[in-house]
Amino acid sequence: MTTKAKHKKLTVLQVATINKPIKPDLGYGPIETVIYNIDKGLRSLGHRSIVACSADSCVTGEQHVTVQRSLGDYVREGTQEQKKIVKTHLSRALKRAKMGDIDVIHMHGWLDYIYDGIFSPPLPIVMTLHVPANDSLIKKDHCQRFNTMQNPYMHFVAISEYQKQQYNGLMNIKTIHHGIEIRDWHFKEQPVKGSYLFTIGRITQVKGQDKAIEVAKKTGFKLIIAGCVQNKFADQEFFESLKGSIDLFVDIGKHRVDKDYYEKVMKPLLDCDKQIIYLGELSSEQKKQWYLHAWATLFPIQWGEPFGLVLIESMACGTPVLAFKEGAVPEIVVDGKTGFVMNSLDGMIGAVDRINSIDPRECQRHVQNHFSITSMAQKYSELYQQILDKYKTSVNFGRLPIDNISKPLPPGNIASEGNYYA
Repeated sequence: MTTKAKHKKLTVLQVATINKPIKPDLGYGPIETVIYNIDKGLRSLGHRSIVACSADSCVTGEQHVTVQRSLGDYVREGTQEQKKIVKTHLSRALKRAKMGDIDVIHMHGWLDYIYDGIFSPPLPIVMTLHVPANDSLIKKDHCQRFNTMQNPYMHFVAISEYQKQQYNGLMNIKTIHHGIEIRDWHFKEQPVKGSYLFTIGRITQVKGQDKAIEVAKKTGFKLIIAGCVQNKFADQEFFESLKGSIDLFVDIGKHRVDKDYYEKVMKPLLDCDKQIIYLGELSSEQKKQWYLHAWATLFPIQWGEPFGLVLIESMACGTPVLAFKEGAVPEIVVDGKTGFVMNSLDGMIGAVDRINSIDPRECQRHVQNHFSITSMAQKYSELYQQILDKYKTSVNFGRLPIDNISKPLPPGNIASEGNYYA
């Protein structure tokens, strides 16, 4: 690509998910966080970024309101009312896409609505694949069908090389890792000796909170657990199984983060005689404080996680990560330099005493060099331009060839890929 092409300013319409608002200070909302960060990164590069989202959002670029409020939850049954809200969201986003000033549309789900023709803009589309192949509409054995059906100006983005391999056979796909704004994360120069272990994420079997408790019990460290419990039977059942091992349940969600937050909120909990403490869901500002003062962040996942924002958030604070070698972990954590990547629980237990060998500055530097908002936005903008160049030089203008689909996909479901959370 030429230097001139790299610096061309584009107008990008992101069609957001609507489970939660798109804004910076979310507790649990990984896809919303990524959408917010892409928007911010594109703006910093001088592009015009427009986000089609709910009115309760707060974005850096331009906000195009489609519905008044986000749905407010992750797991829905897909009632007719909810489906109507989703179709309203997509209909208004489509109307905005057709106003004539959009270069590229960036989607974060809604594949079923694209392929059954409900959302069919005559423009190039970039689709970020936030979920594993088994949880999306693109199964491994369906890749060829999707390749022949998809519009030729639709490109997919995997969020890790691990995830990309899951979509093996899918054409027009490349990997772009997530990025965060390093300046927003508090940083420590030295490990906090004698501190606590920290684990954060949705409370569910595959996130491994039970394994984190085992690590704490075997090492004698205090463990702080944070995360939401979704309205899923399996997750609630798992949380019930953990309760006997948790010594203290405390709700700190309403405490504002200010200069006295550590002394007023954190220190009393850290000084108490309870070892395993559950805090519930934390806001973005709260979790920054808990990352910062931790000895290490535990990431004992039991599944192939496609990325893991927890990893780069922790390292941005200078806090090393102890993680199992699953999913995209080896792409993100540098074993022995920004944390330790292990194959077993015993390995994780043994690594706790080696945390002081990790330089917090190396953790932060690694995130800055590989997982910054600027880096992510630059890679997306280069992809946009490549697709746009191909689109503009093609003789095939006008409506994209989605009408060639011989068999429609299942009707849009509020709980399908566009609203799935890892």
